Amino acid sequence: TRATRAGLIPRMRIETWTEPTDLLYDRAAFADLTTLRFLDAGHNLLILGPVGIGKTHYANALGHIAIRRRHTVHMVRAEKLFTRLRAARLDHTLETEFRRLARLDLLIIDDFALKALDPVTTNDFYELTVERHARAASTIITSNRDPAEWLAMTSDQLLAQAAVDRLTGHAHTLILNGPSYRQRLEPPRPGPLDPEVSRTA
Repeated sequence: TRATRAGLIPRMRIETWTEPTDLLYDRAAFADLTTLRFLDAGHNLLILGPVGIGKTHYANALGHIAIRRRHTVHMVRAEKLFTRLRAARLDHTLETEFRRLARLDLLIIDDFALKALDPVTTNDFYELTVERHARAASTIITSNRDPAEWLAMTSDQLLAQAAVDRLTGHAHTLILNGPSYRQRLEPPRPGPLDPEVSRTA
């Protein structure tokens, strides 16, 4: 129940992680992160790599481990998070929402910087990062882009630089690389019909 409330996907646990032979990553770092020492130290984690290689699965898995250890956790896609903050600004609950997010032991932001951040979103990203940094609260971010690329996705590079500096200052980075697992799992598409079959049909 706590995992569901935290926004975690039930099937994406460390027990269900399957390791393709063609996936490249630091396996020692991967195993060490599951101990949650980074969370105990108040450090952040960046999980980076191309689409479809398991970044979301691994972030969820760490969230499930944290839930089992009685930490407060919330996982949300970046676009949904910033939409919620925009709505909170309209109904005058923004400060309440920031306080709630800042108090979490672990905040997991999935698919960050898929889209450009407008001025409001850039400001919210900065404010949220500052609040959590002040509390030494851990944040996991999954992204297809390197932090250096995030700056170009924002509308105010000074604010973004200040936020990224706080996020990466005490951060672990796990880079996953390889072909998309979605492509591997996709059923083979039927080839063109044999001419004889076509004529018969």
